[in-house]
Amino acid sequence: MASMASSTFFPSFIFLVLCLTVTAKKTYIVHMKHQDKPLSFETHHDWYSSSLQSLSAAPDESLLYSYDSAFNGFAASLDPEQAEALSKSDSVLGVYEDTVYNLHTTRTPQFLGLDSEFGLWEGHNTQQLEQASRDVIIGVLDTGVWPESKSFDDSGLPVIPAKWRGECESAPDFNPKLCNKKLIGARSFSKGYHMATGGGGIYKKDREIESPRDRDGHGTHTASTAAGSHVGNASLLGYASGTARGMATHARVAAYKVCWETGCFGSDILAGMDRAIQDGVDVLSLSLGGGSAPYYRDTIAIGAFTAMEKGIFVSCSAGNSGPTKASLANVAPWIMTVGAGTLDRDFPAYAVLGNKVRYNGVSLYSGQGMGKNPVGLVYSKDSSSSNLCLTGSLDPALVRGKVVICDRGTNARVEKGAVVRDAGGVGMILANTAVSGEELVADSHLLPAVAVGRKVGDLIREYARSDPNPTAALVFGGTVLDVKPSPVVAAFSSRGPNMVTPQILKPDVIGPGVNILAAWSEAIGPTGLPKDTRKTMFNIMSGTSMSCPHISGLAALIKAAHPEWSPSAIKSALMTTAYTQDNTNSSLHDAADGSLSNPWAHGAGHVDPQKALSPGLVYDISTEEYITFLCSLDYTIDHVKTIVKHPNITCSRKFKDPGELNYPSFSVLFGDKRVVRYTRELTNVGPAMSVYKVAYNGPSTVGISVRPSTLTFRTVGEKKRYTVTFVAKRGTSPTAKPEFGSIVWGNARNQVKSPVSFSWTLLSD
Repeated sequence: MASMASSTFFPSFIFLVLCLTVTAKKTYIVHMKHQDKPLSFETHHDWYSSSLQSLSAAPDESLLYSYDSAFNGFAASLDPEQAEALSKSDSVLGVYEDTVYNLHTTRTPQFLGLDSEFGLWEGHNTQQLEQASRDVIIGVLDTGVWPESKSFDDSGLPVIPAKWRGECESAPDFNPKLCNKKLIGARSFSKGYHMATGGGGIYKKDREIESPRDRDGHGTHTASTAAGSHVGNASLLGYASGTARGMATHARVAAYKVCWETGCFGSDILAGMDRAIQDGVDVLSLSLGGGSAPYYRDTIAIGAFTAMEKGIFVSCSAGNSGPTKASLANVAPWIMTVGAGTLDRDFPAYAVLGNKVRYNGVSLYSGQGMGKNPVGLVYSKDSSSSNLCLTGSLDPALVRGKVVICDRGTNARVEKGAVVRDAGGVGMILANTAVSGEELVADSHLLPAVAVGRKVGDLIREYARSDPNPTAALVFGGTVLDVKPSPVVAAFSSRGPNMVTPQILKPDVIGPGVNILAAWSEAIGPTGLPKDTRKTMFNIMSGTSMSCPHISGLAALIKAAHPEWSPSAIKSALMTTAYTQDNTNSSLHDAADGSLSNPWAHGAGHVDPQKALSPGLVYDISTEEYITFLCSLDYTIDHVKTIVKHPNITCSRKFKDPGELNYPSFSVLFGDKRVVRYTRELTNVGPAMSVYKVAYNGPSTVGISVRPSTLTFRTVGEKKRYTVTFVAKRGTSPTAKPEFGSIVWGNARNQVKSPVSFSWTLLSD
């Protein structure tokens, strides 16, 4: 099951960061020196309350959260003067304003090879893997959950794992008894949101009910994608019909509602992560994010570090700001950063023009349709607002009874259809512009509507301009499978390079994220528009919000198969076994312009769960190595302590270069040096006496050598090192475009592949 918010769905479509700037009180996150707590205070909470009291801030009103696991400190409602006074205390490491983050199937299990007849897991069968996954708990931080969904049916599941310490909270619209052996936890975190909406903050509007119930749909969609139970006869109003299921159908789900109508506040996200870590989750899935910032200012990175230390795998969406370069969110190396690709399933629709030319597009329109008779076609080219079909921009006298061409952009795609309908139009052709290129995302429009790419859009626009009596009929083709080529990298999927740490290649992988069917909230129609009164138990969505929970669920399966593996080992398995060829045996393409994709867009490639279960070798990373990595950045010791939360950090060990981290990919930044040398360590998770030989490729502008060229692992768990030297050849312009290559350790059984990117400057065209 799965998918994410597309630009159709602004409340759910992710990734703008927004700092709260108001004159009244604001929410601040305060980082404390944990070990400084005076003995006179029994708990850290008491100490924090006293600190606020000393500022004449009433703790009962001011103290929003005391964090125990994900962060050393608290969130409080303060005026700027109080925050400034607090920052001067010797026991305070930092005071940061709260930040707003935004939210970023039936077909995907088969597409990912999870429904094959043969065993998924060497030496074990699928049934054994599913049984093992019953002990794995996935925590989903999102808009909550619709507990009545059949995707959370607990039939056949044994008792809840004893390690679980979470709960289902009671709310006016949420009975704790709605939780079961599948949906084992549901909590909400809204103090940061309430502070912004009611406590003198910038978002003055009616508060939502404080409850884990999902009234947006996004959280139910992502949770069911990761671990939804099998549901027969699932579809969106007849589209994508079949059996819906998540990636890890027997894993348990815990929902943490941290996102509200106005976004996801950092203080609430941190509280959700803090609680999830204490509750005992094994995987954290966050389909949300902000812009890129130093890790010590990145709420999600800070919480994820503690999770990683405790053995919890953290998967986050990369963002929906592609195809713009350097548009990534969630780039910390201890996070799995997930981009989006297409499935081999499509929803074809056609625009048949009066000149008898039929153009291909896509649609999820499910109503009666227009019939076969063509009607007038109109393109309101008088102003950009009418081109874009913005609210109130269309003249009913011109569009009544006609099909209207609307340019994509500015407002939500489904909203354009509503504008056309309200003005009396009977159909819409949604035509891409240069910004969205040839990427097609299907929507469940309120009137007959077909989305077309830029090239087709230009031809249709030209026909409407030049023909004295233009007409069109719209035809809908249902669901089509085995589409080629697929996967293709989604145009909206955010791209590298990683601007926080250019020496770490991001995103890590791509997964299915376009037109994904998954469970839905019955509190809202499939378009998310207030005027959409339709109800559906499933919805089709697109975005990296949809690809992220696919990887969260796959990580749960790998954790079930290998409970002793660290989060970095699981990440390595998913990365080094990913594929970079589509179902036509071509290299992956980019939907933005049809060109070949590269690791700045697809990372190590598209995940391959079957291979990831038996990767042969893994690149493992300890907490100490991550600390060494952080110490090699231009951070102060206090900055590093914000992330790591250990009192005795000295940064006595540093890498010469952050790229020395034992990462499963390489990002080589030559800058002012011609030679870059990295040593990596591989751990044998395959059979004893395994021998691997290296193969590598790169651009003609770079010389590559690897020593040794053969690695022999005599035992399981044995570790071996190799050193790779990259030399930029003389005469290469410092403004040269980025280039790409790979390093592969292989034998007859396994291919352990790492992508390599080469840059001469940080951001070249």
